[in-house]
Amino acid sequence: MAEEMVVKPDIEFIKRIQSAGGESLKKCFQCATCSVVCNLSPDSRPFPRKEMIWASWGLKDQLVRDPDIWLCHFCGDCTAYCPRGAKPGEVLGAVRQVAIEHYSTPTFLAEMVNDPKYLLFLIAFPLILIGAAIHYFGNFSPEGPVVYSKMLKPWPYVDFIFLGAAAYAVAVFAKGVMAYWQDLNVNPWKVRLKENVWLAVAEVVKDILFHNRFRKCTTYFNRSTSHLLVFLGFVGLFIVTAWASSYEWIFHKESPYAITDPIKWLAIPSAISLLWGIWLVIRDRQNPPENAGPGSYFDWLLIWVIAAVAVTGALCLVLRWMGLATLAYPTYYLHLVSVFFLFFYAPYTKMAHMVYRATAMIYAKLAERE
Repeated sequence: MAEEMVVKPDIEFIKRIQSAGGESLKKCFQCATCSVVCNLSPDSRPFPRKEMIWASWGLKDQLVRDPDIWLCHFCGDCTAYCPRGAKPGEVLGAVRQVAIEHYSTPTFLAEMVNDPKYLLFLIAFPLILIGAAIHYFGNFSPEGPVVYSKMLKPWPYVDFIFLGAAAYAVAVFAKGVMAYWQDLNVNPWKVRLKENVWLAVAEVVKDILFHNRFRKCTTYFNRSTSHLLVFLGFVGLFIVTAWASSYEWIFHKESPYAITDPIKWLAIPSAISLLWGIWLVIRDRQNPPENAGPGSYFDWLLIWVIAAVAVTGALCLVLRWMGLATLAYPTYYLHLVSVFFLFFYAPYTKMAHMVYRATAMIYAKLAERE
């Protein structure tokens, strides 16, 4: 006799998925076309068919801890071939958003970040914080040549604000990832962190660096290029930031740096990569393949924040070269605000994909899920 299973649907969870971009969920009639056409789905317990079932039933606990929602890279193949227009790719995107909210601390902040009616409030926080720092410890309109450190000294003010934002984001990510790993590492896929863990990490890092999984996509194949450009731009600019910090803290070398300085040889190509990549992302999102949508607010929030960081950063450089102080310093202020927004709210936006997806990919390697 078959074992009985009691299903207790979470109606609010279903509504949350639908409101987060998965409004087509109930069109699914379980034909499994999505799992068949997906080039990333494993042969055993393939996705996204089972996730569509769980989402339709409102099985929140089952879904948020499911590694397969992160192994999905939203190739769009499932959405393009779905005969019912159920858009499994968009549904899994909504599930990932809910999973981020579930593992984030505090949860209410994650919900605010992903609700457009709170956007102005969220922007106001860094505007006021950085504005107050400039008002009390710096100068909104310094005299002489454009030197951004005259507006607000990097140490202790800029560094303190941004190191604090980064530390907060890291702490929230660490708490969320530990909770997620604990939920992941249960039967039927319980794994041990054994001797091959570093090999798994190395393989995942290689996959991320070269976007190997993205390149298996068909419908959204061009996303592999745009995402890779954005990713490489971020990596390059992160190295530039660390490099500049060493100039400031160790060698006591103040900015601005000459165009012949090696730091510029990395900074300028990285900025171009970021600008080019985010432009391609915006272009592709505005012209989606047939049957696919342009994306949800959750998708576009990160896109526009990255665009703001890239554009204001580039303008800061150009306006400084042109000596237009009246435009350069307000632009630098907006650049600081956009960078703070990007990193402080990172655990609650789509940027969290990098952390939770990497965790799921490592788990999948250890569990031989791939």
